[in-house]
Amino acid sequence: MTAPWMPVRSLDEAERRTLRRRMIFEHGKFDPRVGDVEVIAPFPIILRPEAWSEIADAAEALAAEAMAAEQELMDRPELHRSLGLPRSIRAALRRGDAPVSIARQIRFDFHWTTEGWRISEANTDVPGGYLEAEGLSRLMVEHHSDFHPCGDPMAALVRSVAAGTDPDSVIALVHATAYTDDRQTMAAMQRRFEVIGRRAVLIAPDHVTWRSGRARLDHAWADGDMGAMIRFFPAEWLANLPRRTGWRHFFAGSTTPQSNPACALLTQSKRWSLLTDRLRAPLEHWRTFLPETRDPREVAWKRDEGWVIKPALGRVGDGVGIRGVTPEKDWRRIARACSWFPGHWVAQRRFQSAPMETDDGPVYPCIGVFAIDGRACGAYGRVSRMPLIDQHAMEAAVLVAAPRPVGDSRGSGARGKEAAHAAARPV
Repeated sequence: MTAPWMPVRSLDEAERRTLRRRMIFEHGKFDPRVGDVEVIAPFPIILRPEAWSEIADAAEALAAEAMAAEQELMDRPELHRSLGLPRSIRAALRRGDAPVSIARQIRFDFHWTTEGWRISEANTDVPGGYLEAEGLSRLMVEHHSDFHPCGDPMAALVRSVAAGTDPDSVIALVHATAYTDDRQTMAAMQRRFEVIGRRAVLIAPDHVTWRSGRARLDHAWADGDMGAMIRFFPAEWLANLPRRTGWRHFFAGSTTPQSNPACALLTQSKRWSLLTDRLRAPLEHWRTFLPETRDPREVAWKRDEGWVIKPALGRVGDGVGIRGVTPEKDWRRIARACSWFPGHWVAQRRFQSAPMETDDGPVYPCIGVFAIDGRACGAYGRVSRMPLIDQHAMEAAVLVAAPRPVGDSRGSGARGKEAAHAAARPV
């Protein structure tokens, strides 16, 4: 099979320093290194146009199926225990109807394998990578002017929320305020809203007060009902808040539009794919792109290196165990947790990732395709020296190998042209 990416030149040392500095001061990325290790890749992932079109179409189909599955799971609380969710969250989901939703966002993590494209997971709750998908791609184009970004997901998200709310209302950007990654992303989003004349405030989830299912701010710096909330705070963390904060409204009964409502945790759990045969929702594309996923108690993952073990609510590759790839000390810790609490883990059939050759040596790419309201609108790249994408992976721009089209970054089709034009139009 032909590789979906093209050869690419790495930046030299001076260019790398300039790229890092500009990401910090022009785009507000304050974590260009993790543990003194550089996390900004000095090269982009340049996709062939047909490859981008293929995974963009796949992401849209997967998004439609995921939304159908979430709706069905919301209506079938008897299945929630199988998902590995905390008891308090299962109770919150049963309290009422699904919250009002706006600007639904999902990121699908695609890998090129010996069998074609596969996804390792879908981030249906609070997908990250917005800052890098736009800023890093924009800066990298200056060094690779024959190529272009495949969209701007943050712009698509901001436009969708703005279009669905009263122009005079306040947008609340709910996040974990102590985390640099979360703060810098929401600060960038706040600036995007300001550009279009909308007011957005940076808050923590315990700043929200609830009255009859409506989210409000009762503070000196912001007062009144919210037009909508964009949440960058993992849904399972909400259960750690004091009961008096009313955090259960994030999961059910809220009439304030949320992006995303916390019921997205139903499909964020990797264990939901164990229920595909019990759901009525059509899941053809999930069966095609997601490797076989099983309960760890059903397979011999301790002896068979053909299985990967993952925590049901793991994020950023944390806790993923691949025998022979994961360091032995970490593998023992992960295997012990999976053995003790198998109902909170999955075993996933291992796929063989194909490396991408660069001037810095071979790397294994992961391309996170964003879908906002079901439409593909950009991508966030990560690369690793080993076939495991975790918190130590480098972040890479994703560009498309085609002359810059007029309103079409998908490569073909009227639908693609419309979606690409919307994604590329600056806020």
